[in-house]
Amino acid sequence: MKFSDVIIETFTWWNGQTMGTRFHTWRYGELVGQDEFGNRYYRTKGGKIDPTLGFQRRWVIFNGPAEATAIPPGWHAWMHQRSDVPPSQESYTPREWQKPHRPNPTGTPAAYHPPGSTIGLGHRPTVTGDYKAWTPE
Repeated sequence: MKFSDVIIETFTWWNGQTMGTRFHTWRYGELVGQDEFGNRYYRTKGGKIDPTLGFQRRWVIFNGPAEATAIPPGWHAWMHQRSDVPPSQESYTPREWQKPHRPNPTGTPAAYHPPGSTIGLGHRPTVTGDYKAWTPE
């Protein structure tokens, strides 16, 4: 582990994992699988039920910045207790009409800007004069 990685884990929570998460994962975690983005998914060792919660603890260590929309649908269902079987143990094949999962690009250069947007790629359309402003009478 590089020194810069130690500094990042010590002082940032949004970039992968912290030292506390690393220790908790080492002590109590069991790797369940990894998705196509490199995110790693864990649960409590042996699949034990947490007595304070009433269900199994599950968590993800993101590959890069912590972005919840970077979790694909199958893993999202498993993380939120909607599925007992993680996608790494299923033989699911997507339909031909299904698109691959993309994280939400809002706030990034890849975000959608509709035509006429002030931060869009083009210029605003010229005013045609067919608009009549409302005035109270």
